[in-house]
Amino acid sequence: MNVLDLIGKEIPPFEIPVERGKIREFAQAIDDDNPIYYDPVYARSTRFGGILAPPTFTTTKLFWHREGSTADLPGLDYRYVVHGEEEFEYLKPIVAGDVLTCEGKITHAYEKEGKRGGKMIFVVFDYAFYNQRGEKVLLSRSTMIQTGGVIET
Repeated sequence: MNVLDLIGKEIPPFEIPVERGKIREFAQAIDDDNPIYYDPVYARSTRFGGILAPPTFTTTKLFWHREGSTADLPGLDYRYVVHGEEEFEYLKPIVAGDVLTCEGKITHAYEKEGKRGGKMIFVVFDYAFYNQRGEKVLLSRSTMIQTGGVIET
């Protein structure tokens, strides 16, 4: 597999309903007790006007769409794939009740020699999220790494 062939591969657009209960579960999982994630009366009184999604909430995108995503790259051995990095640029708030459309593509792919696990393959995905009004609300970047094998410790 030539990793450069991955660059430009598009992820088919998919929707993510932003549900109040899932925001609550996510906030509990990250141990954040801010009432903006739990209390609808409090949340309505804020400038956001409703239950706000925590900053990293959109990492749940793979629960909503797998076909054509990181799980569908030919030539990668998923026994050796790890999460490398995640970046977020928020443009507008994401609140319960929003329905996000996620569009993505592979923008970078390269190989690098590792010290403990052999040759590594890096694949960088850029995503854009739009709310139900068509407003761009978030840009994110995810880096996936495939090691050359079992990492020696």
